[in-house]
Amino acid sequence: MDKKLDHIGIAVRNIDDSLMFYIGVLQAKLIDRYRSEATGVESEIAILEIDQSRIELLAPTNNTTSPIARFIKQKGKGVHHVAYYVEDLELALKELDEKGIRVMEETRRINKHGRRLIYLNPADTDGTIIEYCDYPKSEK
Repeated sequence: MDKKLDHIGIAVRNIDDSLMFYIGVLQAKLIDRYRSEATGVESEIAILEIDQSRIELLAPTNNTTSPIARFIKQKGKGVHHVAYYVEDLELALKELDEKGIRVMEETRRINKHGRRLIYLNPADTDGTIIEYCDYPKSEK
């Protein structure tokens, strides 16, 4: 199955501070900004576009349960994950399973825009957090 780079997720401590750089210096366009208090997410998210490429800024909203807070505590701010668009998430997951690549089932969800996503287990991806995602058919 074909995969295409969808976005890069960047862990930040404060969305407003980071937006000053991305909008002011990189001239990114703010596409959306929202909070998700769902268990296992607990983050504020800003979606930016730079020359048809997307970046998601991710800031923790709960410093004890947010996976972004844990990431920043362990590794510091910076690139959190690389997301790849797949045409059919369920089919892509079957292909991963056939290749012995595990996913972190607790990360499976549908975001505010209807994007279905799941993270692959970093133990099977050479330490990189990788997201697979697809969109409702009308989005792509």
